[in-house]
Amino acid sequence: MGQAIVPLAPKTFRFTDVDEFRSSVRQLNVVFTPFVRKIAAEQTILTLPGCDVNYTKSFPRIIDAQLRPDCTAVAFTMDDGVPVRFNGVEEVLPAIAIGTGGSQYTQVEKTPRSYTSIIFSPGVEDRGWMEGGPTWRFYVVSESVLHRLRNLVLQLLAAASEFADEPEGGVLAMAMRESLFAAVDMAFAGVVATPEYLRANFSSKFKVFRDAEAAIAEHYDSPIYSGDIAREIGVSVRTLHDAILQFRGMSLHRYLRLRRLWLVRQRLLAGADSVKAAALAFGFWHLSDFAHNYLLQFGESPSATLARSRASGSSPTH
Repeated sequence: MGQAIVPLAPKTFRFTDVDEFRSSVRQLNVVFTPFVRKIAAEQTILTLPGCDVNYTKSFPRIIDAQLRPDCTAVAFTMDDGVPVRFNGVEEVLPAIAIGTGGSQYTQVEKTPRSYTSIIFSPGVEDRGWMEGGPTWRFYVVSESVLHRLRNLVLQLLAAASEFADEPEGGVLAMAMRESLFAAVDMAFAGVVATPEYLRANFSSKFKVFRDAEAAIAEHYDSPIYSGDIAREIGVSVRTLHDAILQFRGMSLHRYLRLRRLWLVRQRLLAGADSVKAAALAFGFWHLSDFAHNYLLQFGESPSATLARSRASGSSPTH
């Protein structure tokens, strides 16, 4: 049976403004909170039969993602920059992560990083890979294994661009997918047991963290305070603080302030009556302190955000 013709050329999306950024990864539901406004983000997507290779050059942000049903995803970093905090654990050793249909992860990226996610759809069930779960799971590998995975991704993207117009595109696409299967097979066969990393995937704090995130999301149009969130999910403020510190890498109060700043920004982008009204609506009573923190966070004053929104008449990107 002949192979279907598959367009091999990768698609690349580039963004320089956080308000224009969007995720092109079809199998992930993503919500993010940026640490900066000006970015240099890039996403390259290589579509193979039953498999997408997503190479992302990211920006400082908090990201929460959930894999859609009937998928298996394998992810790893493509550089050795400042460690990210993945599901509450600082990435200090070479590792790969795996997620299965519906599983979630949270990640804190303090500086620009690049990484790859390989998403197989339908999900992979018969290759003896490490298990997924309700959350993505993190497995330590050797540096040589991670190096081979990174090199394979770069080689695949280069070859797909080179052979984009070849009539044998379908054959090449299947062969590329098989190379990915083989590389991931070898990676999981060489996993280094690191119990403290594996335990972090099942931490009881993760449930507290997820409950807190759900409660915070319900306060989208109102101020967010620590005591209210703790009471809403039935834990102490200290327990809530510890969970946020583990999974966000910052104190509870700093995180809530960041969320409130982001909510003010969304209101300004939607065309608020005034900066003062937007700030007060989310509990920022010290307006000069608010303006200073806003400038540090987003690289522009709140009045500049409002003026830009009014000039463009654009809607915010959520």
